[in-house]
Amino acid sequence: MILLLAVAIGLTAGMLRARFGRRPYRAYELEAIGLVVLAVVPQLLAFHISSTAARIPDGVASAILVSSQFLLLGFVWLNRQKPGFWLLGLGLALNLIVILLNGGWMPIAPETVKQITSSGRHWQLGDRFGLSKDVLMSPDATRLWWLSDRFLFPESLGWRVAFSLGDVFLATGVFWLLWSQGGARVEIDD
Repeated sequence: MILLLAVAIGLTAGMLRARFGRRPYRAYELEAIGLVVLAVVPQLLAFHISSTAARIPDGVASAILVSSQFLLLGFVWLNRQKPGFWLLGLGLALNLIVILLNGGWMPIAPETVKQITSSGRHWQLGDRFGLSKDVLMSPDATRLWWLSDRFLFPESLGWRVAFSLGDVFLATGVFWLLWSQGGARVEIDD
């Protein structure tokens, strides 16, 4: 959710920047965009489309999560000279580190889960949180707890979604990339 919000705000800000600067909004040419597709499509199937996510065993879903992070890091490395990509890489690396150190899943504390959901279900430590990428772990049992999904949007926004410090860096990198494209200079061929 935080990434979608960054895309919406970054794209809007970049287009406004271009309009007020009286120049076109110019998307950068990115290298190996296919790596993003190879990373995102399996994640959509494993975590975001409930009809397919329910059929994917947990071990396979975890492998999809980890491998997709490596693919995205490769994409970031190939585009590291573009604005915002070093923040994207930092966010991905932080998320990957905490996922690898905690069994291939993003840890989330039971207290955070209680704030997200109003269902009567009682979650146990070690449970996968629904069909998400998260697994319930107590903060004291979580390696690098401060990198886990522990932040929440304000309740007044109505989005009860947890996110990590890595997600904040990812979102900032996406915003910066999209905003910067509104200031891209137009090259004129002679």
